[in-house]
Amino acid sequence: MPATPDWRHNGVKIIRAGELDPNTPQTPGMTRAAAITHARTGASKLWAGTVVVEPGAKTGHHHHGDLETVLYIVRGRARMRWGDSLEFSGEAGPGDFIFVPPWVPHQEINARPDEPCEAVVVRSGQEPVVVNLPIDSPEPAAPGRPGAPFHPEQK
Repeated sequence: MPATPDWRHNGVKIIRAGELDPNTPQTPGMTRAAAITHARTGASKLWAGTVVVEPGAKTGHHHHGDLETVLYIVRGRARMRWGDSLEFSGEAGPGDFIFVPPWVPHQEINARPDEPCEAVVVRSGQEPVVVNLPIDSPEPAAPGRPGAPFHPEQK
């Protein structure tokens, strides 16, 4: 007969707002905090956390390999551009979800010049995959933030 699982230690985990881990890769104009990781909760197939994008900030053109990504917009307005030349775009506001399939070249932009954009991010894996692409954005840089992407160059 199999042993009874220790659900107290191996069951549901609640991560309180003040317990998010900012000790995750950071980039200018954007602050990430991890909630659900393997180290923190034992998760093996998901990564989840929060992101705050400063007014007018944007990423460079990139993709996340074979990972699926979901963003849930909590506050502010997110503009997404996608395609080989970032030729497609759409915006999302509070309560909206954004799904980014694997390998899709894209760029995230805070569409508001006057307030941060806050979102919950969930990825289908634990690896922080960011593949930067050498394509210029059709979006102008925000004043005072010329060329300040929030995915750093990978060495």
